Amino acid sequence: MSDIETRLAELGVTLPEAPVPAANYVPFVRTGDLVHISGQISMRDGELVLGKLGADMEVPEGTAAAKQCAISLLAQVRAACDGDLNRLVRVVKLTGFVNSTGDFTDQSKVINGASDFLVEALGDAGRHARSAVSAASLPMGVAVEIEGIFQIR
Repeated sequence: MSDIETRLAELGVTLPEAPVPAANYVPFVRTGDLVHISGQISMRDGELVLGKLGADMEVPEGTAAAKQCAISLLAQVRAACDGDLNRLVRVVKLTGFVNSTGDFTDQSKVINGASDFLVEALGDAGRHARSAVSAASLPMGVAVEIEGIFQIR
């Protein structure tokens, strides 16, 4: 078990198997020491987390959905590192998409669910640049989708 997975276990988190793509794309692309992870959608216990912030979902539910996206991102990083999560150097950038109404303005609070979790799990290596944007809808009606760029060794 990697040091990162030990820390995740202390937080009560077990990484799932890396989710497979739902369409014609690859889950990640390695280029040099960077791994670009395709958008990970909000899932909990194998079920989609559906909803629209500002309509039928509140910020705390969206924050939890974003955390689940971050867990999937780390699962993809582990796959990109051939199972050795200790190769992860840092989180470089996240782009978070929030399925929300036109008047919803707390996208950053929702995506904090991913950002806060990554810092808690990885310490300073989890600090990253970020964008948090609204989307009129997301694939399959999910609440949140997050893509990321990670530096590995």
